[in-house]
Amino acid sequence: MAKESMKAREVKRARLVEKYAEKRAKLKEEGDWVGLQKLPKNSSKVRLHNRCKLTGRPKGYMRQFGVSRINFREMASAGLIPGVKKASW
Repeated sequence: MAKESMKAREVKRARLVEKYAEKRAKLKEEGDWVGLQKLPKNSSKVRLHNRCKLTGRPKGYMRQFGVSRINFREMASAGLIPGVKKASW
C-alpha cells in the first residue's frame, strides 16, 4: 500500500491540472513563457503519475482497468472482472 500522503499528493496535482488547464492552454497559444513559469509547477499535466485506484501502487499500472497488475490478477482469479479469465493450455 502506498502512503496516504502520496495518494493525496496525486489527487491535489490532478485538481491543479484541471484548475489551470484553460489558462495554460491560453498562455501556450500566445507564447507567453514567462506567464507559464509563474503558474504552479504541479499544474502541469506532465507531473501526473498513474496510480492503482485500490492500493495507490505507482508501478505495474494497467491503464485499461485502472489497477495495478497484482490487483488485476487477484480480481481476475476471483472472477470480479467480466470477460477476463485465466489462460490455460
